[in-house]
Amino acid sequence: MNKILLVLAALAFAPGAHALYKCTDEKGKTHIGDTPPPQCDRVIMYEVTKSGTVLRKIDPTPTAEQKQARIDEEARKKEAARAADEQRRKDLALLATYSNERDFDVSRDRNIDPVQNRIKGAKERSDAVDKRIKELEDEMEFYKAGKSKAAAGKSREAPPQVTADLERAKKEKAQLATNLASYDKEIEQIRVRYETDKRRWLDLKQAHREGRLDLRDPREIEAAAKKANEPAARTKRYNIYIVPTN
Repeated sequence: MNKILLVLAALAFAPGAHALYKCTDEKGKTHIGDTPPPQCDRVIMYEVTKSGTVLRKIDPTPTAEQKQARIDEEARKKEAARAADEQRRKDLALLATYSNERDFDVSRDRNIDPVQNRIKGAKERSDAVDKRIKELEDEMEFYKAGKSKAAAGKSREAPPQVTADLERAKKEKAQLATNLASYDKEIEQIRVRYETDKRRWLDLKQAHREGRLDLRDPREIEAAAKKANEPAARTKRYNIYIVPTN
């Protein structure tokens, strides 16, 4: 009999046993029911017993804007974590690759050399194209002045081939100018990249000297922090008795 009463008492106080849902809306009006009242969607709701004991707190249903805000916040956190991980990877690579400041200058110049060679080749080709354009323009002028035997002193159109060759030469000249500008920009980008990397390397070295450098994986840091907060494992103590032998 006593066991039956205990079971009934446990059921009476168990979560969900005759539970009611209660909230106070934005206007201060209290709503209560066997099922969650629709007026409670936007406010905090409580699951309570008939005696008023709070069983649990139920947060309001988020609005579409709130859901989107949460999604955006999660995306921002993921992007921040990705960027931090990428920076950590770059920092580790910098420290592993370069031993001193001069290493940056040597590597920079080694990367600039091939571009300088392309610039040299483009300038040489540009000079040759300038010479060819001058020849073709002189030939065009020759025909316009009527100096050819067929012209007999009268101005005439230059042959189509000469006109086409001149047009091609001018297009090549323009492309070479574009290429040269691109090469100059590439060299400047290389210089800026290496200067930026050098400054970052110096900052990392300074942080290391000051004991501020920690390039561990953030997950490792988090795990270490959790472990540090865990209660120390209990150590078993053993008493050692030395029994004399007579």
